[in-house]
Amino acid sequence: MNAQEDMPPPDSDAEAGNGRLADRTVADFVRAAASKQPTPGGGAVAAVTGALGAALGAMVLNYTVGRKKYAEHADLHDGALTELTNLRQRLLDLADADAAAYRGLSDLWSLDENDPVRRERWADAVDAAIDAPSRILGAAEQALHLAEQLCGRSNRMLRSDLAIAAELAETAMRAAAWNVRANLPLLDDNNRIAGLEQWLDDTLADARQTLSTIESHCQQP
Repeated sequence: MNAQEDMPPPDSDAEAGNGRLADRTVADFVRAAASKQPTPGGGAVAAVTGALGAALGAMVLNYTVGRKKYAEHADLHDGALTELTNLRQRLLDLADADAAAYRGLSDLWSLDENDPVRRERWADAVDAAIDAPSRILGAAEQALHLAEQLCGRSNRMLRSDLAIAAELAETAMRAAAWNVRANLPLLDDNNRIAGLEQWLDDTLADARQTLSTIESHCQQP
């Protein structure tokens, strides 16, 4: 969201501090995402989507580790399982970071443009609102490339789960990119805007190609 009139007002219950989003039940999280409140919003949903992708990739590995057929890839499996576990946690943490960044920016929207508090904190708040979804995108990208490494090196019986893990990671990337782009007009530096736009274009193009490679592999009998 990049215009003041488009920023939904904070909801008192949502802003009261109800703990980590990751600690909610699935039903509560989905209900909150559907409600008339700004958080959890698209950024948190993107992060959770990426976390689910990392989780499915870890499940594929847990059904692969210890099988003689894949013993030659044991080092890859151990490293990838650790990375995916860490990425899952990082993405859940980023769901809260994104919500907090939104709240910080939203609070400043309510102030007059010449208010000294807004003028002092505005640049940092905009940076935070861009940084959180950028980090979500980056973490999901790592999960996607780990899924690619597992092609042909993990349990073939779970190739559909590997494909879904990749789909979720790529979807999380595209979703997070929307939040980055939504806040770019708030920046004053045109060179920085152009650089971020190019980074998004290049990263998402690479992700589409990576996902296509994974899908082709997983579709093989």
